[in-house]
Amino acid sequence: MENLTLTGLLNKAALEFPTRRALSVSGKLDLTHSQLQHLVDHAASLLLASGIHPGDVVALSFPNTIEFVVMFLAVIRCRAIAAPLNQAYTAEEFEFYLSDSESKLLITPKEGLQQAQSAASKLKLPHVTAALSDGASSISIGNSVSTDSNSESVKELVNDPSDVALFLHTSGTTSRPKGVPLTQLNLASSVRNIKSVYRLSESDSTVLVLPLFHVHGLIAGLLSSLISGAAATLPSAGRFSASTFWSDMRAYNATWYTAVPTIHQIILDRHLSKPEPSYPKLRFIRSCSASLAPIVLARLEESFGAPVLEAYAMTEASHLMASNPLPEDGGHKAGSVGRPVGQEMSVLDENGVPQKEGVTGEVCIRGPNVTKGYKHNPEANKVAFQFGWFHTGDLGFFDSDGYLHLVGRIKELINRGGEKISPIEVDAVLLSHPDVAQAVAFGVPDDKYGEEINCAIIPREESNIDEAEVLQFCKKNLAAFKVPKKVFITDSLPKTATGKIQRRLVAEHFLAQISIAKVPKFGA
Repeated sequence: MENLTLTGLLNKAALEFPTRRALSVSGKLDLTHSQLQHLVDHAASLLLASGIHPGDVVALSFPNTIEFVVMFLAVIRCRAIAAPLNQAYTAEEFEFYLSDSESKLLITPKEGLQQAQSAASKLKLPHVTAALSDGASSISIGNSVSTDSNSESVKELVNDPSDVALFLHTSGTTSRPKGVPLTQLNLASSVRNIKSVYRLSESDSTVLVLPLFHVHGLIAGLLSSLISGAAATLPSAGRFSASTFWSDMRAYNATWYTAVPTIHQIILDRHLSKPEPSYPKLRFIRSCSASLAPIVLARLEESFGAPVLEAYAMTEASHLMASNPLPEDGGHKAGSVGRPVGQEMSVLDENGVPQKEGVTGEVCIRGPNVTKGYKHNPEANKVAFQFGWFHTGDLGFFDSDGYLHLVGRIKELINRGGEKISPIEVDAVLLSHPDVAQAVAFGVPDDKYGEEINCAIIPREESNIDEAEVLQFCKKNLAAFKVPKKVFITDSLPKTATGKIQRRLVAEHFLAQISIAKVPKFGA
């Protein structure tokens, strides 16, 4: 049973490697696997004492801190469901996510988080803070500091593979983001796949540069390290910092790191402008969540002397679907996301017929890591689960070596540096402005982020709305990463022959005005 649940795999690692370092905050704190497990069990006992029951959803909104890691693991240890949320959300966005997830409790850092607390208050949702004690021997939740409150009841709890442990939203091309429940079995399957393909062991160490409210940082960076007996380090600022990245990597003997292409580009740019005196010897560098240009891959390898392994992942698959293998396991190909890992994968046509090598179709998957379906969304489930497969919405083909190449997306998501943004969500905000008659958001190529958001609006008659006013309105109503970079103000929008507004046509039309002839396709 322990191999079928994430909590079982974590317990096994703590028993096998009790005194090895598990988690650090750079320059401040180190925890062994045994100490981390003790903190998690203590926090779980406090949650049980506060009235959290199996199946309850607990929302967590934190920077990358020890408190987040402990509370996340404690929630799932209680057989409750963790719902991590981006601190950058507006109060309106928090209200949607807290409501849609049916959260029973909101937990934030001790300094609080105004937007989240406003939303929780409006929904009459209890809010508590979590803080580590000075010696890091215990954690307090609200006013609960007791060390033995419900420790016996935690020991009696048995985590089941079918328990939903994690609830995340993925931006869809429909008007509302889709809720993705992931079970203990989903998470256990994924971390075992990641451990296997990268040969992670207790000798490994990484610095976490990605936010832990996404599957990439949470599952590939943190959880896969912990179940392997390996170590993970959190930057002292609670987020990625290019200025401290390599000193942290050296100080904690890092052997690998995983990031989105945007961060790889930042790390490369800094290497060119301010090279480090020395770089650690890395086993590999991993890239995922958006397509990595072959030229960037080559520059990373040349600069840091390690193989760069591009991977393919999505929330619905509990992150990993395919990856380029390590050199000793077959090597990697620039421009490919590698081979399927621990699951079945097929390229199907619209009738569900598998395609031959070299022939493009929709990438489809099935396996124990894949969600059973979106929450309260039968329409989305009907589209996503067909012919016995989960449909990713991505187009690709297999080459003669069984490596997957992504050639585009069926979905209209804007992929800004790994942040998947629904253009319809941006449309809705634009159209809520009283002076906007029509609006359409679309993705455009961007050197730094892969894709950036632009939009076009038709003002209402006699309105004098300008770009600055539109952007100011967006900043008030959208998280910063969803705000368009440029606003085109026009009196007409290009339409198809049937009168529909098609984002791709709109993007090409306006980009042509600034001398970019066409919008290239991007892999997921």
